[in-house]
This record gives sequence, C-alpha cells and structure tokens, in this order.
Amino acid sequence: MPSHDNATVVLIPIRSFDDSKSRLAEALDPTERRRLTMWMAARVVSAAGALPVRVVTDDHDVVEWAHEVGVGAMRVDRKGLNASVTAAVDHAARVGFERAIIAHADLPAAEDLSVVDKPGVSIAPDTARDGSNVMCIPAASGFVFAYGPASFSRHCDEARRLDLPLTIVDDPSLAWDVDDPSDLPPDWNH
Repeated sequence: MPSHDNATVVLIPIRSFDDSKSRLAEALDPTERRRLTMWMAARVVSAAGALPVRVVTDDHDVVEWAHEVGVGAMRVDRKGLNASVTAAVDHAARVGFERAIIAHADLPAAEDLSVVDKPGVSIAPDTARDGSNVMCIPAASGFVFAYGPASFSRHCDEARRLDLPLTIVDDPSLAWDVDDPSDLPPDWNH
C-alpha cells in the first residue's frame, strides 16, 4: 500500500521541455517555449496540493526538474502519450494506489486537481470539450486511454464501456490549456 493516507496519485506526463509546444513556434522561440512549459508544469504540480505527484517521462532533464520541484518522477520507456499513461497507471495500481489523476502539464490556471477525485471516472474537459485535460480513474480498472482529437468523447465512452460512474467536471481553471498562440497566458514571465 502507498505510505500515505490518500489512495490517489497525480500523474503528470511530460515528454520533454526542449521539444514541447512546437505549435507555439510562430510566437515563442525554443527557450521561451521551454520556460513556458516549465512554468505551466509547476502550476499543475502546485494544483495537486497534498496529493502525491509523479511526473511521467523518459527524459532525464524532466526527471531532474521533478526532483527540483519536490515531486517524484516515474520513468516510463514507452512511445506516445496513451502508452506512457497506461504504463504509469498500471504501475500506480501495482504499488497500491486506488485512483489516478492524469493531469496535462499545459494548464496555466490550474488551481485544484482534487476536484476530479471522485468515484468512477471524472473528466475535466478543455474549453472546446474536445480534449481531456484532467481525468481521475480507478487505477486497476483497465481503462483504455485515447488521447488526441476528440479524446473527451472517447474517454466518456470508455467509462460507459467499463460501466463506471462518469462525472464531468466543468472547472474553468482546468479547462484552459495552451495549444496555440491564442491560448498563451498573459501573466507568465517570458
């Protein structure tokens, strides 16, 4: 069992800081994109509050950053977001976590990830209700991830397939993600 009172772990997948947010290249140079990604990821870590956090990555630089901000890192040698998150959730279940919150690292307004910590499957979609910015699932449920376009509807369908209660969490602080230059937060330090 986990050595804490809460049976929920927060998993934050981060592929890399150096090649992140390439769709922002027209507005930000590589150094600015790196700083922005690190700034947003720190906001997401902070939004976990007292919940244990594991940054999911295969990048040494990201592992070092996780340790610097005081959270654990889970090295996952899998290609693609779906495979990496599946491996991380499976590991969380094996070490005794009952639930896993999967939170993307590009949420500049994230305040409280625990709002999705509910029985069954909870999803905080993006503002367009296309993506699944933050989800909470039973760690041992065998949930099949389908990140990418229309992931919100596919993840809702997966909860129904597994016959798990589904809660949609409409939280503006979790709905805002940064994919394009028009999404950039005005308050980040360039």
